[in-house]
Amino acid sequence: MSSDRHTRSMLPIPDRPAPGLTTYDAKHPDTSYPPIEPLVPPKGAPNVLIVLLDDVGFGAASTFGGPCRTPTADRLAARGLRYNRFHTTALCAPTRQALLTGRNHHSVGMGSITELATSAPGNNSVRPNTKAPLATTLKLNGYSTAQFGKCHEVPVWQTSPMGPFDAWPTGGGGFETFYGFIGGENNQWDPALYSGTTPVEPPATAEEGYHLTEDLADHAIGWVRQQKALMPDRPFFIYFAPGATHAPHHVPKEWADRYRGEFNDGWDALRESTFARQKELGVIPEDAELTARHEEIPAWDDMPEELKPVLARQMEVYAGFLEHTDHHVGRLIDTLADLEVLDDTLVCYIIGDNGASAEGTMNGAFNELANFNGMAALETPEFMLSKMDDFGGPDSYNHYSVGWAWANDTPFQWTKQVASHWGGTRNGTIVHWPNGIQQAGGLRSQFTHVIDLAPTILEAAGIPEPTMVNGVLQSPMEGTSMLYSFNEADAPERHDLQYFEMFANRGIYHQGWSAVTKHKTPWVMVGGVLPAFDDDVWELYDGNSDYSQARNLAADYPEKLAELQLLWLIEATKYNVLPLDDRSMERALAESAGRPTLIHGNSQMFFAGMGRLSENSVVNIKNKSFSVTAEVEVPVAGANGVIIAQGGRFGGWSLYLKDGTAKFVYSVLGIHEFTTEAETPIPAGTHQVRMEFAYDGGGLAKGGDVTLFHDGAEVGTGRVQMTQPMVFSADETTDIGYESGTTVTPDYTPATSRFTGRINWVQIDLGADDNDHFIDPEERLRLAMARQ
Repeated sequence: MSSDRHTRSMLPIPDRPAPGLTTYDAKHPDTSYPPIEPLVPPKGAPNVLIVLLDDVGFGAASTFGGPCRTPTADRLAARGLRYNRFHTTALCAPTRQALLTGRNHHSVGMGSITELATSAPGNNSVRPNTKAPLATTLKLNGYSTAQFGKCHEVPVWQTSPMGPFDAWPTGGGGFETFYGFIGGENNQWDPALYSGTTPVEPPATAEEGYHLTEDLADHAIGWVRQQKALMPDRPFFIYFAPGATHAPHHVPKEWADRYRGEFNDGWDALRESTFARQKELGVIPEDAELTARHEEIPAWDDMPEELKPVLARQMEVYAGFLEHTDHHVGRLIDTLADLEVLDDTLVCYIIGDNGASAEGTMNGAFNELANFNGMAALETPEFMLSKMDDFGGPDSYNHYSVGWAWANDTPFQWTKQVASHWGGTRNGTIVHWPNGIQQAGGLRSQFTHVIDLAPTILEAAGIPEPTMVNGVLQSPMEGTSMLYSFNEADAPERHDLQYFEMFANRGIYHQGWSAVTKHKTPWVMVGGVLPAFDDDVWELYDGNSDYSQARNLAADYPEKLAELQLLWLIEATKYNVLPLDDRSMERALAESAGRPTLIHGNSQMFFAGMGRLSENSVVNIKNKSFSVTAEVEVPVAGANGVIIAQGGRFGGWSLYLKDGTAKFVYSVLGIHEFTTEAETPIPAGTHQVRMEFAYDGGGLAKGGDVTLFHDGAEVGTGRVQMTQPMVFSADETTDIGYESGTTVTPDYTPATSRFTGRINWVQIDLGADDNDHFIDPEERLRLAMARQ
């Protein structure tokens, strides 16, 4: 650092030209200027690759004793270090924002996922400009930066194609290149992709062999090859964050079939066998105990016999999905080896951004959105068995049973979302850096946390933590560099105090001890009675002698418990955790949550070609009456195609023309489909097509009557028996004049659904009809503005 010519604490690094003689003629012999030198990091700064998988429990990957074979992780661990006390936040978006900033998730506004943001500072999903991302710091110090995969840090009101893009990876996120998706999850067979901030379509279809993880690896490989070809002396920072293995568990069938029959004995047996392997590998202490199954989770023997084959298949699919993901991570690692840069690349392979996901119900799900809508009962055992061979394929949007999530978190209690217990927050992590790590195949047991990665990378690169970025004074990073542990296996841990909180599940770690309380159960998404916060029962564990939180010592050491409870409150106050918020329905609605909405009022107008509009970019038509009116120009030969469609194969609705005849279809989770068809085709010329939906009322998810009109005249009626009350899709969008992603429109594919006439405008209005079923074209804008 002493020989570095730059002062790197203020970013961008100020340009400070040296004063000197200025000559009149460049040919004068005294004319002299120093050569232009590109900005590069300090000498010796390594390349950096962070690999972050999604929804993988500590006990899933073979590297940490699990049943899912992960040869790439095994290979990196053999030449690097395994960390068996590395922690995340118990949920995806909070972990990611913490990783990318080096700050606690509430400090950067990400108390939970962006879809549940409130106006409270710790939960508003808005990263303060006083906490610049790691990628920005590295880029402004001369690193090449690129992100591939999942970005779940964009506030939902900023996810439309119009941005603003401050929170997008290539906007204010510090990455020069981004290829991936915005949101919590995506269809692996037909994803909604972005290149930078531009929507793009997948290069192939599932039938042609496309899969998102392979595509992401292809782009990462292509980028790093080009980077090293054009800038061999400049280090890179790659953040590779595939959507895998978050639900839907999508994987080519042959990968799932590798595990045929391996899980027929169920999750209780899997816990036992995983625990034995963990002991054999030495990734958990010899005296560690296997925690007991809580009564909320049924024993395998108590599950219906007729359902067990499909339950076993769910785990086979998941295991294949994880191995498939690790394989494509391996392709990227192989590329670094081929480029002869792997030994000087600091690789952090984090196997999961939280514990395994228990959001799939006790029976698992063929369409996980059923549970998110409180409609899991529609997926009967008979239905699940009928779909058994389709799990993991393009026709599924599947998840596995809660029991498998519990097994994949061996040896710990609980799962994703439960920030109180290690099953939700402890993830196996590998650090590989042969040029910086002396011991190959070592194990590190110091307490570490995802906020430690950013300061670790800066210390390894010789880059100071910035005090000023883009003119804004920065608050200090809250993580602790892990570099001290790389070559000192027994070094005393430096990160010895850490709070945890997610949906009021909370805990505190201090110098080996942990005090925790579970408040909310992950798979109870609708209904259920929650206790008052002060009625939550706290537990106490001594991690110095109890690795897995198996022995609750609260009754033995009440003073210690009280001390840690107070410490949790202090830390929670310090980092914006308060007020605690365990609401579900209220936080899903922008109005009651207090976050901004992109769309205001009861009316919204669209124009042909608009698309990739997330549900947060469209007026909410759920659980209420609404109408859709479109002015279309129909050629003499008639028109076909989508006028407007929201959602996709796994739930949504569409107004379209088939052979010139207007149709409206409403699909409930892809299980029930209700279609209304006009009695006559619409004639050639300019006309209005209108659909009115009269909601029955009386609660959520009710049905309603459908009426179709041509130019104000009734031409057809129908009935929708039920509706989706909460969400149509996590990744499908609203499109005008076509459909992207999977199609909700019957008889159409994305390739043939484009409207063949002309769409002049489309308007959605909420509420019961209050006109003559016709919108005067000259009045349409006035009406739209008046209703805002």
